[in-house]
Amino acid sequence: MFIPLHDRNGLKHIKLQYVTIGLIIANVVVWILTGVLVPESYAVASVFSFGFIPAITFGGASLDPSLLALPDNATLVTYAFLHADVMHLGTNMLFLWVFGDNVEDAMGHARYFIFYILCAAGAALFHGLIAPLSQAPLIGASGAVSGVIAAYVLLHPKVRVWVLVFFRIPLPLPAFIPLLLWIAQQFWMLLIDPNGSVSWAAHVGGILSGGLLVLVLRRRGVPLFDRTMVTPRAVEHRLERPPASVEPDAEPKKKTVRWGR
Repeated sequence: MFIPLHDRNGLKHIKLQYVTIGLIIANVVVWILTGVLVPESYAVASVFSFGFIPAITFGGASLDPSLLALPDNATLVTYAFLHADVMHLGTNMLFLWVFGDNVEDAMGHARYFIFYILCAAGAALFHGLIAPLSQAPLIGASGAVSGVIAAYVLLHPKVRVWVLVFFRIPLPLPAFIPLLLWIAQQFWMLLIDPNGSVSWAAHVGGILSGGLLVLVLRRRGVPLFDRTMVTPRAVEHRLERPPASVEPDAEPKKKTVRWGR
């Protein structure tokens, strides 16, 4: 429906979004190590070893011992660092880059990291509850990123975000317009296509997790539904001080204007 490009929403409590940047780097590194630099057979094995498989957690199924790399519960998180291809990775990381910094700013580094991990786990659990017997591995950061989006729209609904609508038309819109439409789409798609190739249930689980967790993990004093309208940089005006040699109350000197100047 849309691709986020940029938001004009500065950081108030932190100097740099270390956790958001670290998560993006971690996702890229894992994708390279499990999908680019290895044979296809190893890439497939990584998906089964580190992806989340509902049938193992909820249905009593077991994985081939040769593929066991971590305890079953660990895949509630590790799946969120695996991606199928560069488009899958790039889309998730773009959403995380645009919206993650301000959510991290609202929570602080440590709480934001906990928030992200819990959103990933909540998305996987909700996916498993919808399809408990599914043996297809769930991979991708979209569940955790959905939690970030839910938190952002609750924190900064009126901040203008540049989005690429229908992948062609760039528009600056208040955040609540594209983000609430995107959230509604996830719930609708879950109703009409619960067993599709995209896990809409994981998106919805991430949204529900993020919407609840932001209520308790945001900094004290950080409000929900921030009403501050951020002015686009292009129309900002800077008030300059007069030169030190000019007295504020002094009458301005007349300036001779010569022809040709």
